Amino acid sequence: MGILLSALKSPVLPAERIIVPLDLPTVTEALALVDALPLVSFWKVGLELFVSDGPAILTALKARGKRIFLDLKFHDIPNTMAGACRAAGRYGVDLLTVHAPAGKAALVVAQAAVLEGAALAQVPPPQIVAVTLLTSIQSRTLALELKVPLELTDYALQMALLAQEAGLAGVVCSPQEAAQLRLICGADFLLVCPGVRPSWAAQGDQGRVMTPGDAIAAGASYLVIGRPITQAADPALAFQHICDEIA
Repeated sequence: MGILLSALKSPVLPAERIIVPLDLPTVTEALALVDALPLVSFWKVGLELFVSDGPAILTALKARGKRIFLDLKFHDIPNTMAGACRAAGRYGVDLLTVHAPAGKAALVVAQAAVLEGAALAQVPPPQIVAVTLLTSIQSRTLALELKVPLELTDYALQMALLAQEAGLAGVVCSPQEAAQLRLICGADFLLVCPGVRPSWAAQGDQGRVMTPGDAIAAGASYLVIGRPITQAADPALAFQHICDEIA
């Protein structure tokens, strides 16, 4: 039974609530950043790094005692989603992403498959969080390009409820939707929020943003913060400033 329980615990310290992306093309560059920021305990591995070097980065992070958010955003037919999640379940990561619009059937089999994969590898399974809507997408894009008739906040809520009904641990959402989702989905539902920018950082390509302190106050469980830390003149100092803000 022990291997069916996730190793991911509720964050306590401010530093534990910040996930820093390794948006780099090679393991060598990624680990240089990891080693330069020893106080960061939670790292995000996304498509660029994983496609470039595969699971080697996961092994290296685990050897350093780091928690891992494997952000591959699976979105496919149920059978393919199940196969991908079964494989990902063997890696022993903490969080794994899928896309909520894949539909309830796909989300249900993804959750079952990730448990199967973890059990076969005898590792704790990742908690699956479903992306409600990419934070680069704003209301105009949702309506005019994607032809979704719902208001953006209503759409995000429907995707979160779909993920919850499918048995997933939580969602990835804009911090601007966090307060509503926390109220409706409850205290135990994980809300992982990108689109978080300190007041002293550039917004970049994020369309729906909030400061770290406001995002935590709105109900975010974890904050995904990249460039304000990794591209700062002093990344360690920037990380500490954000920890101080959300303390």
